[in-house]
Amino acid sequence: MPRLVAGVDSSTQSCKVVILDAETGETVRQGRAAHPDGTEVDPELWWAALQSAIADAGGIADVEAISVGGQQHGLVALDAEGDVVRPALLWNDTRSAGEADALINHFGVDWLLQNTGSVPVASFTSTKLTWVARNEPENAARIAAIMLPHDWLSWRLAGFGNRSTPLGPNFEAAWTDRSDASGTGYFNSDKNEYVPEVVDFCLGGGASERIHLPKVLKANEIGGRVFGTEVAIAGGAGDNAGAAKGLGLAIGDAVVSIGTSGTVFAIAESAGSGAVEIAGFADVDNRFLPLACTLNAAQVLDLMANHLGVSFAEFEELALSAPIGSEGLMLIPFFQGERTPNLPHARASWHGMTLTNFTRANIARASIEGILLSLANALELFKSTGRPVRKVKLIGGAAANRAVRVIAAGLFGGTVELPAPAEYVARGAARQAAESLGVSTTNWAVEVEAVSAEEYPSEILEQFRNLVAALKPTL
Repeated sequence: MPRLVAGVDSSTQSCKVVILDAETGETVRQGRAAHPDGTEVDPELWWAALQSAIADAGGIADVEAISVGGQQHGLVALDAEGDVVRPALLWNDTRSAGEADALINHFGVDWLLQNTGSVPVASFTSTKLTWVARNEPENAARIAAIMLPHDWLSWRLAGFGNRSTPLGPNFEAAWTDRSDASGTGYFNSDKNEYVPEVVDFCLGGGASERIHLPKVLKANEIGGRVFGTEVAIAGGAGDNAGAAKGLGLAIGDAVVSIGTSGTVFAIAESAGSGAVEIAGFADVDNRFLPLACTLNAAQVLDLMANHLGVSFAEFEELALSAPIGSEGLMLIPFFQGERTPNLPHARASWHGMTLTNFTRANIARASIEGILLSLANALELFKSTGRPVRKVKLIGGAAANRAVRVIAAGLFGGTVELPAPAEYVARGAARQAAESLGVSTTNWAVEVEAVSAEEYPSEILEQFRNLVAALKPTL
């Protein structure tokens, strides 16, 4: 009988569970459950989805270890009884943009980079915590513990929660990992410790002494056991760190992920991004994961396909029938504001429209080019910090679209690597679970396909950057 491990991806849109052979990484079975829409969610709905996805995967009675990867930054605030104080504010909720500015004005860019690795934007947990304190003081006064989505789900798996759960609200038993902690805005992943000054600023003086924060586990450390079983629960991971783990990234590999959000990230040996637009996150293996994130990605393509009244397959063909650069038509796709660059109040706009180029084909292609130009801009930021980028791997739901793959290859230098479709966040969590048992995963293979296309003229990216720069300076 093979040794089995489970990996979870509790993402914005759904919860995925994969059961893998710990020795080979081969998928044995998997399950899925949907999450509700919105930028704030009752965490109990995540817990219900996790239980449903586990059941859909055939259960975990025969599994030796499980690990939970989850969307970063979400604020799960709990009172002294372990009850959720308010719906969790998610990474894509931009209402705390003013609080991000307040943190920057109070501490300064240099201090924040040195002590937290990142300059906060509205996505970060610290900004959401500050927003609650300023706008919902009664809720803020009730907060006894703060967790992130994957922390809270791991804690619930171990039997903890409120008074109705088997083991009740034991906050001392909660844990997290470096990768997710590094996205809070109040953790120093170089020293591997929380930064009390930021917590005190967010919730008021002395907050860091009264608020429970999860302990931060080391790589491959076990946090607890699934309640009533001997199934080990590993440390877990933020979603991007989980994907990096699942892909087996090496130095020089950059990943462009196109899902609900767009991200560009790479493994680094040292802390510090060298650019305020790049977050200095950590990975799950005592290294670092500099990352840039865009808010507007696959949803833009869904929106445009709906407006054109076509299926996604038809949208793909329309886009590929248009020429490179869409005959000068360009979309700035900031429908939800933007995170990289930090423009939370920006809005989408068309540029270069003429009587002849505003065609269905050009609209389709320019929509894809718009979200990929944002990511190409982020990739250029990586290169500007001196980090090596020798390969670009393209993942995420939108990578299944041939037009997206071809245009990405053209914009990212002429070639991208397309890993075989898989739930890489969940696979990364499962890989972490296997290693927590002492099982080597060096032979877990990832098949890739090279996609090549005609390289885009540099002038197109330059035009995009100039249009974005005209909206508003970031810092």
